[in-house]
Amino acid sequence: MATTTNTEHTANGPPGAEKMYNESSDSSNIGANGVTRHMTHEEHQTALAASRFGYGPLAHVNTANSGRLPAFGGEFQPGLYKGVQDRKFANPAPLGLSAFALTTFVLSLINMSTRGVGEPNLVVGIAFGYGGLVQLLAGMWEMAVGNTFGATALSSYGGFWLSFAIILTPGGFNIEEAYTSMQSIAAFYDAFGFFLMGWFIFTTIILMCTLRSTIAFFVLFFTLDMAFLLLGIGYLHRDAEGAPNPPIIKAGGFFGLLAAFAAWYNALAGIADDSNSFFIIPVAHFPWSVKGQEKRKEKNERATV
Repeated sequence: MATTTNTEHTANGPPGAEKMYNESSDSSNIGANGVTRHMTHEEHQTALAASRFGYGPLAHVNTANSGRLPAFGGEFQPGLYKGVQDRKFANPAPLGLSAFALTTFVLSLINMSTRGVGEPNLVVGIAFGYGGLVQLLAGMWEMAVGNTFGATALSSYGGFWLSFAIILTPGGFNIEEAYTSMQSIAAFYDAFGFFLMGWFIFTTIILMCTLRSTIAFFVLFFTLDMAFLLLGIGYLHRDAEGAPNPPIIKAGGFFGLLAAFAAWYNALAGIADDSNSFFIIPVAHFPWSVKGQEKRKEKNERATV
C-alpha cells in the first residue's frame, strides 16, 4: 500500500502551492494550484535528507505533520507558527527586511567613514521613505497576518528610522541646534547615546526571542544588537576632542553592515521558492530548536533500525 505524507509549505512558496508529496513511486502530487507534480519514493527521501541540512524543496516544510511550521526568518517567525496556505495577504516580512537592510547598509558605510563620507544627511531621505515608512507598513501587515513578533519588530524598527530621520533632519526640527544653543554639543551626543542604548535594550529583548529559531535569524539580531551597543558607547564615551569615538563608531558600523547583509539574506530566504529560483536558501535551525530536535529524533530512529 502506498503511503502519503502531507506537508505544508511556508509562505516562501507561491500562494496556494501547498503540495502532497507521495512516497509512492507511481503517485502524482497535485497542488491547490492545479499543477501536477511527480515525486518518487527515492526523490522524496533525498529531499527529506537535504532538508535536514536546511536546503532543498522540503527545507521549509512541516515534516512532522503537526500542523505547525518551524521557525523561519523569511516569514519573520522565531518559533512554531500556523500554516499560511489560507492567508489572504502576501508575506510582508521580505519587504520589511529589505527596507531595514538597505537603510542600515548605507548608514553603516557612513559610520565606517567609507571613502571619507562621514555626514549621515543622505540617510535622512532613505530613513523617512524606505527604512521608516515602508518598514512600518510591513509591520502593520505582519499584524494583519497574525505575527506578533514580526509586527513588534518591524514596526518598532520602522519607528526607529523615522525618529532617526526626524532627529537628524537638517534645519527641520532643530533638535540638535536646541541642545547646542542651550547647553553644548556634548549634551546632544549624550542624549543621542541614550537613544541608541535604549534601542540596544529593545534589540536584546527581541534577540532573546530568536534563541530557538534559525542561525540566520539569530545572526541578524545579534549583529544589530552589537551595532546599537557600540554606537551608543561611541557617543557616550567620546574621544579627547569631545567627538564620538571614531574606532568604536566604526566598529558599530561594521556590525551594522553585517546586520544589513543578514537582513537581506533572510529576505531572500522568504522570497526565493521553486517558482522563481533554482535553489532554496538554507537557514540552518539551531540543534535545540523544534526543527533541530526533530532531526535528532529522526537520526536516532534511523540508528536504531
